[in-house]
Amino acid sequence: MNNVTAVLECYSESAATATGLCCPVNYDPKLLAILPQEIIDKDYGCGDPSRYIRPGDTVLDLGSGGGKICYIAAQLVGPSGRVIGVDMNDDMLALARKYQSEMAEKIGADNVLFYKGHIQDLALDLERSERDLQSTPVKSIADLQRLKARQEQQRNDHPLIPSNSVDVVISNCVLNLVTETDRQQMIQEIFRVLKPGGRVAISDIVSDEVVPKHLKEDSKLWTECVTGAFQELEFLNVFKAAGFLAVGYSEWDPSAWRTIEDIEFRSVTLTATKAAPSECMDYGHAVIYRGPFSEVIDDEGHIFPRGERMAVCERTYSFLTTGPLKESFIGLPPLSKQSGVPWCAPVGTRRSAAETKGSVHDSACSGVGCC
Repeated sequence: MNNVTAVLECYSESAATATGLCCPVNYDPKLLAILPQEIIDKDYGCGDPSRYIRPGDTVLDLGSGGGKICYIAAQLVGPSGRVIGVDMNDDMLALARKYQSEMAEKIGADNVLFYKGHIQDLALDLERSERDLQSTPVKSIADLQRLKARQEQQRNDHPLIPSNSVDVVISNCVLNLVTETDRQQMIQEIFRVLKPGGRVAISDIVSDEVVPKHLKEDSKLWTECVTGAFQELEFLNVFKAAGFLAVGYSEWDPSAWRTIEDIEFRSVTLTATKAAPSECMDYGHAVIYRGPFSEVIDDEGHIFPRGERMAVCERTYSFLTTGPLKESFIGLPPLSKQSGVPWCAPVGTRRSAAETKGSVHDSACSGVGCC
């Protein structure tokens, strides 16, 4: 049995019986209180990415399973937000959809949808493809080619999840179940569907060393979210390579969940932000890195020595003073906006005090003594 088939069978069984997959997680009991016990009992995970959801968000949950995190998220986003769950398993989708009307009444908003799809191909609606197959069965290679052409047209004309449509993508112990050959596409799809400035909060299992081939070929260990784990540095790097910024581990379990052949597997939560696509223009902005480190380097290669007035383009200025790193930087806008020119300054360029003198500094101070 290959890993893909094993995952399908394992999680169909999980929808029917509680199997105790993955590691225990403590969720907010107030958010669990209105959930059906069947969904709670037939759920698994290794973290709680719902902690990163804000009111009004459009949330996409990858590998939504029985819908537990989606129904938690629906309470957090409120009536002005919405939650989309994507899963490929019919039994899990049936469990999640079973309680949609009941949950909409309890929450006070019908703000949750569940779609059948592959998380590495968020443009393809699998239920639409199944209806297509029923009306036009594949009986030849020519039929198969026509099916693929119709699917590609559907991706382009009616994508399951449109580009730039989601505020935050979450997932709970699912990315490690995707085959390694599909992982680059999966990360690119996450990037595609997020709005500029959109966020990622992915709870998953990572390994401290590269998992050898013979363990990856163990279908039981793969379906248990173990041997498909990303290596801990690799997990960060694949998001950085896709164009995400401020990539980091916001949560890291102190103890290993499993140890196999001296390889430690533990739960983490990775967070990252999609950069805005705007051109890098120089209008005279600067930032000061507060410390405590002597200097830091961001995901675009900018260097920020502690306490130095560093020249930045307007896009980088906006990200550093309003994004996830805002409490680490002081923003120094120009006194009056200059005529912008395409950014061409080398890494490490300072901005003199004279260039920003008289402007009101943008300081997201949250420490003791802030006024």
